[in-house]
Amino acid sequence: GGPPGGGGPRPPPPAALPALCLTQITSWGIVYYAFPVLNPEITHATDWPAGATTAAFSLALVVSALAGIRVGRILDRRGPRAVMTTGSAVGTVSLLLVAAAPNLPVFFAGWALTGLAMATTFYQPAFAALTRWWAPDHIRALTIVTLASGLASTVFAPLTALLAEHLSWRHTYLALAGLLAVLTIPTHALALRAPWPPAPAAAPHHADGTTPVARSRPFWLLAAAFTLSAFAMYAVVVALVPLLLERGYSTAQAAWVLGIGGAGQTLGRTLYAALARRTAATRRTTVLITLGGITTIAFAVTPGPYVLLIAVSVAAGMVRGNLTLLQATAVTDRWGHTHYGRLSGLLSAPATTAAALAPFAGAALAPLLGGYNHLFGLLATTSLLAALIATCSDPAGVRRGPRPSPS
Repeated sequence: GGPPGGGGPRPPPPAALPALCLTQITSWGIVYYAFPVLNPEITHATDWPAGATTAAFSLALVVSALAGIRVGRILDRRGPRAVMTTGSAVGTVSLLLVAAAPNLPVFFAGWALTGLAMATTFYQPAFAALTRWWAPDHIRALTIVTLASGLASTVFAPLTALLAEHLSWRHTYLALAGLLAVLTIPTHALALRAPWPPAPAAAPHHADGTTPVARSRPFWLLAAAFTLSAFAMYAVVVALVPLLLERGYSTAQAAWVLGIGGAGQTLGRTLYAALARRTAATRRTTVLITLGGITTIAFAVTPGPYVLLIAVSVAAGMVRGNLTLLQATAVTDRWGHTHYGRLSGLLSAPATTAAALAPFAGAALAPLLGGYNHLFGLLATTSLLAALIATCSDPAGVRRGPRPSPS
């Protein structure tokens, strides 16, 4: 319970944590993970080029990156309830527009609107809510929500494939939009009503006493490392199904390999708190990004058997799950959480833009490189370059050792 007499910090709202677990699974599963499963059917049914449909999906992520900077400032001031409730409604409308699109321009417009939904319902607003409400125990809250949301692909990639066996891609998106509305709009509206605590004034605002954090060299080197890592990671996610189809696996088999990575994410995130206690922020960043490159190489050199691909997907998911928590805590580990929404929006904007370009770039590069195997080799090299940049991103004080874990 809270302190006697009403003084001190308020306890976090109990309903918010399970609510955000549910809505992150649903939002990521429907708005993001359904697309790589449905895209082959979309291109087959409409004769739209795969590069064009993937570019529309990429546009959503670009819009999300740009909108996320403004969304971060709003979250710092007002909290998550209005932002996430509105975002869920926008996401429902945008998927209805995608499902009904008679041509590519309308399809692009639908995905552009979906980008606003991503910025207002995905990790950024959820992490801002958890960081402010649960501090200083926010790593535990972040871990719980990301453990749950790691199941998004595990639940929704096979579910989308199952729906697509019985429905057209348009009717599949209609069904998913209805599910998104029912599960997320009322949940955000009802569970996120707690008062928004004021930002703690004591957290540092400057990187070294003179240079604002957002303009400091460590901040932009860290942003560069996250950007290259995100490009590789999201290109792998979207290109995994085509890679396996190229090797002769069925769409359902490919969807299961993609989906099982979500179980890996959940497993990996159970290890993050222990990793955070034992490692400095920069070392942790370098090691995890390097492991991401290694799992990408493993996909490139592992044509089968199927069970081995499943194992690689679980390992890749474990790394991906830790990278999500790494980015969620990057600002607070280095600069405190006074301006968490704004700084995390700025830090994630180039990474989200890279993630946006990754599916389109992957689809365009694969034929030029001679297939998806070679694409995965290039993506692994990109991850290793990101790890190298991360080694140079230490702000003052971070390299001295790990921060004590909040009790």
